[in-house]
Amino acid sequence: MTITTVGYGDITPHTPLGRILASILILIGYSIIAIPTGLITTHMTSALNRRRQQRLCPQCQQGDHDDNARFCHACGHALPK
Repeated sequence: MTITTVGYGDITPHTPLGRILASILILIGYSIIAIPTGLITTHMTSALNRRRQQRLCPQCQQGDHDDNARFCHACGHALPK
């Protein structure tokens, strides 16, 4: 329960049904925050990595080359390493 930071513990459910319902709501609330945060972080990281890996051809300024490309796919000029 401490990972969810739901309060100080001064107000707690006393019945078994109340405890089960509170546990389910805590897990649902946690997943509403944790899952989208992970997805957003993954997308932002992959976008930054794609941007870093994009190399421009010094001859024609064409981008979007593969990571292991040695020559420009548009003009055939050697790409910088």
